[in-house]
Amino acid sequence: MGQEKASVQFVKGAAILGIAGLVSKLLGAVYRIPYQNIAGDIGLYVYMQVYPLYTALLILATAGFPIAISKIVSERVAVGDAIGARRAFRVASISLVVLGIFFFLLLYGGAPIIASMMGDEHLITPLRAVAWSLPLVPMAAILRGYFQGHQNMMPTGVSQVAEQFIRVIFILVAAFWAMNVYQDPYLAGTGAVFAAFPGAIAAILVLLWYWRADKKMGQLSMGQVQQSSVQPWTNRQILRHLLTYAVPICMGALVLPLVPLVDSMTVVNILQWSGTPEDLAKLLKGAFDRGQPLIQFGTFFATSLSLALVPAISEAVAQRQHQLISHRSEVAIRLTFLLGLPASFGLALLAEPINVMLYGDSNGTEALAVQSFTIIFATVSIASAGILQGLGRVMRPARNLFIGVLVKLILNLALVPFWGISGAAVSTVLAYLVAMGLNVLAVIKYTGANIGFRQTVKKPFVSVVVMSIVVLIVEWLANTVLASAGLSNRLFYTLVGLIAVALGALFYLLALLKTGGLTRSDIQFLPKGKRIASLLTKYKLLPAEKARMNEKEA
Repeated sequence: MGQEKASVQFVKGAAILGIAGLVSKLLGAVYRIPYQNIAGDIGLYVYMQVYPLYTALLILATAGFPIAISKIVSERVAVGDAIGARRAFRVASISLVVLGIFFFLLLYGGAPIIASMMGDEHLITPLRAVAWSLPLVPMAAILRGYFQGHQNMMPTGVSQVAEQFIRVIFILVAAFWAMNVYQDPYLAGTGAVFAAFPGAIAAILVLLWYWRADKKMGQLSMGQVQQSSVQPWTNRQILRHLLTYAVPICMGALVLPLVPLVDSMTVVNILQWSGTPEDLAKLLKGAFDRGQPLIQFGTFFATSLSLALVPAISEAVAQRQHQLISHRSEVAIRLTFLLGLPASFGLALLAEPINVMLYGDSNGTEALAVQSFTIIFATVSIASAGILQGLGRVMRPARNLFIGVLVKLILNLALVPFWGISGAAVSTVLAYLVAMGLNVLAVIKYTGANIGFRQTVKKPFVSVVVMSIVVLIVEWLANTVLASAGLSNRLFYTLVGLIAVALGALFYLLALLKTGGLTRSDIQFLPKGKRIASLLTKYKLLPAEKARMNEKEA
């Protein structure tokens, strides 16, 4: 009974963290569009030059520590070592605060050198502005880890959403003020990166409120402590276990911001070395950065699926159900490919309408069209990484992505001098292609999954060709019919983009169902899958005979 309750608690906690993580990621993907509309491409350039470096330092300072703290605290509580649990919290607190202060001093003091390496002396102030949040964020990480160690995930989830929400509001307000009062995109960028500071304060306040509200927090029964014969851990033992758990996770997570960090360090410099004037190089980098939120949004489903995959695969591994592991891996890769493929082709075909619709002009359209193919490789890469993590191969996806980062760096140096920001876009696509390929090969090796070419690749490609034809026809008709309607350029492209996306998605789905690229078993893997499948069968979009056949196969 206790085991069942613990299992339910675990699933509930995972769901809370998953939902909070998705809401935070969605906010993080969407806000950059209105921010660019306010601060322009230079404002976006300033933000995207500084933020990847801050993210990398933040990961080093905090990424693995909430998990490590929660693991140590839960272990100590489980064996009745209440003193050890409290001591673990204290040691972790001191260690992380010291680490946060160290990175603050490193970034604040080293800002002139880093700005020089980025090829822009004006970035010193934004770099110093973002440094202020580095001593605060570890405090939030400590509190989250302690709550998670007591199987209470709600404070972590609520604080994550609050932190991101306050940060986004501050970014937009600061950018609006800076541009309206001073017309200074560097000041707007400084305000945008400084927003991490009030975001961290919001997270800490939420966590402290939960701390105060929870009467049991930090107050284990003294009777329990006296009855326990377990020897409390020393500070040295706690620190050793803390580093043992946290460092590998930090190293794995550190790879993620390295792709945009490579662009921060190389693109503007290479453009200037190739003869591009400094101001134009910054504008081009800002136009290139427009693709980032669209790629994040395109990979949103894969991120959601990977959160569900890790426990699903872990459960099958624990039960030694090898066939189930293989089946779930095949379906996950096929579904992410099914969604990533049309997103990539759709964005590539509609790069100009979407660019003008969201950002107001067509700057960087060619680079955006090229970058769109990152979505297909990134989605499959994220899903396959989730599978490998569920199998316990936690470092393998990080290693594969790091190889992709090296490819990105080499290709930036080779392609940007000749193709400009389009060269940087090509290098991003190929970096994710390499990471995805290595991940998928590892999944096949460890699960025995059979990634069939006909079902996984051929049928979706036929469907995406149908979608592409529909999109091109819609664009042609729109240019013929709406061109003389006297609409503003942005409104015209907005109508073209929305109509083309809606009809393209509809015809892609119909083509998938017609070719059998999307089966009943695939649909049932999705949330509310059975209801969706029965609806499609009712309207004769999923043939009844095929439905029964798929049920027998399943």
